Amino acid sequence: MDYYHIYLLSDPLSESRSNFVYVPRDEAFSEVKSLTFSGNTLYSVLHAVVPALESVAVDDPNAGFPHFPAIDSLFNVGVRLPPLNDKSSLLNIIPRLIKAISDTQKDVLLFETPELLQRDKFSWFKDVEFARQTLAGLNPYSIRLVTEWPLKSKLDPEIYGPPESAITKELIELEIAGFMTVEEAVKQKKLFILDYHDLLLPYVNKVNELKGRVLYGSRTLFFLTPDGTLRPLAIELTRPPVHDKPQWKEVYCPTWHATGSWLWKLAKAHVLAHDSGYHQLVSHWLRTHCATEPYIIATNRQLSAIHPIYRLLHPHFRYTMEINALAREALINANGIIESSFFPGKYAMELSSVAYDLEWRFDREALPEDLISRGMAVKDPNAPYGLKLTIEDYPFANDGLVLWDILKQWVTDYVNHYYTETKLIESDTELQAWWTEIKNVGHGDKKDEPWWPELKTPDDLIGIITTIVWVTSGHHAAVNFGQYSYAGYFPNRPTTARAKMPTEDPTDEEWENFLKRPEDELLKCFPSQMQATKVMAILDVLSNHSPDEEYIGEKIEPYWAEDPVINAAFEKFSGRLKELEGIIDGRNADSNLMNRNGAGVVPYELLKPFSGPGVTGKGVPYSISI
Repeated sequence: MDYYHIYLLSDPLSESRSNFVYVPRDEAFSEVKSLTFSGNTLYSVLHAVVPALESVAVDDPNAGFPHFPAIDSLFNVGVRLPPLNDKSSLLNIIPRLIKAISDTQKDVLLFETPELLQRDKFSWFKDVEFARQTLAGLNPYSIRLVTEWPLKSKLDPEIYGPPESAITKELIELEIAGFMTVEEAVKQKKLFILDYHDLLLPYVNKVNELKGRVLYGSRTLFFLTPDGTLRPLAIELTRPPVHDKPQWKEVYCPTWHATGSWLWKLAKAHVLAHDSGYHQLVSHWLRTHCATEPYIIATNRQLSAIHPIYRLLHPHFRYTMEINALAREALINANGIIESSFFPGKYAMELSSVAYDLEWRFDREALPEDLISRGMAVKDPNAPYGLKLTIEDYPFANDGLVLWDILKQWVTDYVNHYYTETKLIESDTELQAWWTEIKNVGHGDKKDEPWWPELKTPDDLIGIITTIVWVTSGHHAAVNFGQYSYAGYFPNRPTTARAKMPTEDPTDEEWENFLKRPEDELLKCFPSQMQATKVMAILDVLSNHSPDEEYIGEKIEPYWAEDPVINAAFEKFSGRLKELEGIIDGRNADSNLMNRNGAGVVPYELLKPFSGPGVTGKGVPYSISI
């Protein structure tokens, strides 16, 4: 180390990086909120429980689970922890997790059994559930329609190898024999895909250099069956050229023989890790928490506190900056929970940024436009909400479109009350400065994109505001509050893969071990005990509603109640949200809707507006507050 750096380390006046992330005073949790708020629980888990877990695993932090009963023991035996400081405080604040053992001298981390596991212990193993969760699980934002055949990469073949997919016409027609040709399936909108090939392939060799990480580019193909459910057809895993090895790719399909069946299960584990990482880094962090910050900052900088649009948006922005600061301290920071436990490792934030550059568009944050862009809907003036869904039983979209319409009607009533004519929009200098800052500063690297909406008319403002409040309420609820229900049993959604596929350049010994004990290979592929338990503890807290949660339409803001017109509009808004509760209950009771009803199936309730406290798998708060 040179003299300059030695001087910096020894000089008491020199600067060092702080773990504290500044939050403006008016964005911080209120004193009352801090006493019961889930963010306080999250802080306790991050700063007390996680270090305790790490101390338990000090002998071998990379150890995997030796067998499936060891995974089950997390829910009936627990993980014994060393004595925790201020145990009484932790017992009060994290009652679901930290439970005293009889001698009261030690603590145990005992996880609640997730609803998925309560309803069907083996659902995570089944292809029908693997497919169903693309439409009604944690990440309903990735499934898209196949519109071109053959499948082909857009990456540079000089760097990444041949662009053609190994999923061939012959292979797919073998899987859907008797139904139709591939060309007919594409034309009739029967083929769907989870496509993490081009996004992940540039990271494969970098991630594979990290200890205990294995990554591939992946494509997963599904067929829409006559009963409206998706059937998995094929998974393609790809490794680009590396060192002196050429590109490697292989396709796995559901089979009726033992070896192929276990290879299929291992391929699914890799795809689920990809989907888990994309969900957390893109669908969740990037598209809700992160992208909302420019709206909050511009609203506070450009709109006065008595401006009607400030008052409309304010409930949707409460506590987001504070919870994001906490995330930056311990979740998405270097060596934090995400980097240590999800597949990209130290490239997590880089991957999120690349996804922002490649995929994020303000106009497509609106639910209808998002569905259209993925081929999951087309405009149809005769259909409910002006959209015809490509998959009629798509629980997220079905419920989401009702909620979107309710939000849009509320915003329409509100905006039209204050902006009765177009010239009032154009002459509102605060409003124009607000929208200009969001585009040109908050999302400045996309300021010249042609897809930004103009702000000239009341309808323009209604579209912009509805998009923003959908992101903070419906979108966030759909990707957040089911995390423990679906991922609390981590084999259902592993966050990383730690072992390569047995068919990728195996040694004789590796192949023999796979044939003898395929279950061991799956356990080796799953996250380590340390990774799994840390993530489970965090997901339990992130899925939790605090006792004083603020749900959309539940209580009127004082300044809304002052105006009789707005008060009446809010009453209509609140009433329609209560109706949505009944609509969702009715849909979940409909045996014809097999993506949300059936033996052992978790009902889709993530967009039910109201909830009690705790991990309930439902409830839509105004804001991104956990």
